[in-house]
Amino acid sequence: MLPRVRLAYETYGTLAPDRSNVILACHALSGDAHAAGWSDEPDAPSAVDGFGAEDKGIAPRGGLGWWDGMIGPGKAFDTNRYFVICSNVIGSCRGSTGPSSLDPETGRPYGMRFPVVTVGDMVTAQRELLRLLGIPRLLSISGGSLGGMQAIEWAVRYPELVDSCIPVASTPRLAPMGVAWNFIAREAIMSDPNWRNGDYYGLEPPTRGLAVARMVGHVTYLSAQSMWDKFGRRLQEREDYSYSFAPDLAVESYLRHQGSSFVKRFDANAYLYLSRAITYYDLARSHGGGSLERAVAGVRARFLLLAFSSDWLYPPSDSEALAAALRAQGKDVQQVTIPSSYGHDAFLLEEARQTELISAFLAETYDRVRQSSAVQR
Repeated sequence: MLPRVRLAYETYGTLAPDRSNVILACHALSGDAHAAGWSDEPDAPSAVDGFGAEDKGIAPRGGLGWWDGMIGPGKAFDTNRYFVICSNVIGSCRGSTGPSSLDPETGRPYGMRFPVVTVGDMVTAQRELLRLLGIPRLLSISGGSLGGMQAIEWAVRYPELVDSCIPVASTPRLAPMGVAWNFIAREAIMSDPNWRNGDYYGLEPPTRGLAVARMVGHVTYLSAQSMWDKFGRRLQEREDYSYSFAPDLAVESYLRHQGSSFVKRFDANAYLYLSRAITYYDLARSHGGGSLERAVAGVRARFLLLAFSSDWLYPPSDSEALAAALRAQGKDVQQVTIPSSYGHDAFLLEEARQTELISAFLAETYDRVRQSSAVQR
């Protein structure tokens, strides 16, 4: 139990008088409440925190929100029409209560005394936020990766409150390969001597372990093709091998940079907790007694499931399995696999095709909701 919970959140657009235009955007593991627009905070992550940022002309430590290309006037989540909310999940370190927060009972950071949280806990906290904001229901909920897990969980846990659901590059359960890589990343953190069983606050943090964890995680977000296209076998600022263990190749230098920059804005314990939540998520186990079809039996929301052809971490087959379960229960579902060479990172980079699909889906959903409300009146 947590005696007190804080949730950081941002909103975009204007709330309709009847509050029928609300969309909840959910972030991935390293994301936060700053989904769109510019932030003056010095440690604000860039719109593409990692691969592809340079290609889009975004400074690696820029202040654009992580889904800025998707949220805003005329974009997929059009703030001229919709009111978008994004909150930082519990267990994180970006403004919401997490292991680095002060335990009110001791006055010290929770560390490993923080309870292990699940995707369901994240959604429960978001539900309380909407209650406090006076939001009665959601026109839609969307997010990529861990954010997509939250979207799916919302539709199953609170079916009467969700009109539509748009999970992007996500899954109803992480495959063994993803579980394995997450485990290796956590082991890297906990093997750092500075981790001190999570009680490192005020001391030297486990930056080396967290940097390695980030490198491991980052590789899983890419595809073999995207890495070859970006780096090939190119040397980094040298004409020959150094015949040492320095990062000679461009891809090695890139990963080292990713690790060293990430530790400046993220807490190692938060990485452990959120990684664990991703690993534990299993919709069939938690809601269907092992059956995905039973888990989605009570869903009322329309679904648009988006996957990317080169994403091996959250492969299209996962979205297809969820779509099949929804169709077996007679639900309204569309599943689209978008051709892309970017791997899992495509949900942050392939904006144009996502916008085309999401805009049409949301417009149709909103028209249905308003027509239904008019009939009821």
